[in-house]
Amino acid sequence: MGQVCLWIMVTVLGLCVSEAVTAARSHGRRPPKENPIDKIPAVVDLDLTKISGKWFLVSVASKCQYLLENNLRVESTTVTLTADTSPTSPLSVSTLRKLNMQCWEIRQEYLSTKTSGRFLLKSRNKMANDIDIIVGETDYNSYAILYYQKRGKISIKLYGRSERLQAHILDKFELLAEKQNLGIDFVFPFPKYGFCQFADEKHILYP
Repeated sequence: MGQVCLWIMVTVLGLCVSEAVTAARSHGRRPPKENPIDKIPAVVDLDLTKISGKWFLVSVASKCQYLLENNLRVESTTVTLTADTSPTSPLSVSTLRKLNMQCWEIRQEYLSTKTSGRFLLKSRNKMANDIDIIVGETDYNSYAILYYQKRGKISIKLYGRSERLQAHILDKFELLAEKQNLGIDFVFPFPKYGFCQFADEKHILYP
């Protein structure tokens, strides 16, 4: 049960031209459904080596039911990204956080796509949905904003190289969240203390 809750917390993720719409209607078919994350621009020519390293989870904007019900119980979280030399290789992701006072490490792989700054996280459960991920903004040195989409619903995470970020970055994050219909009631800051440094082998979840 603990592992299930942990995965829930961690993985808390084109318009058709008018001729195509007309053609689809003429054949009695509905036009393809819009994919919300396709409207979000990714960082152009994302430098995986620069974005690699340790990040602190500062804030999350989401309508995830678990967060809505348990946002006062969230734990401090760090993420370490490791990039291979090949641009087509997966981005290795190691997440450290506590569950029931125990440090856990979750290891994942963000698969690269044809679009720079866009990744795919395959579900461990074949019956579950994969998660689309976009690196929307980063200056590599202080902050990164990532979008996660699952079942058409988007969540946004703000990461920092340190536990605290400047006010203008926090304001920017809230504005971007509002654009996704995630107002201040759906923005949840994460603790700035009590971070895990490591997890023993018994408390590591692999892809």
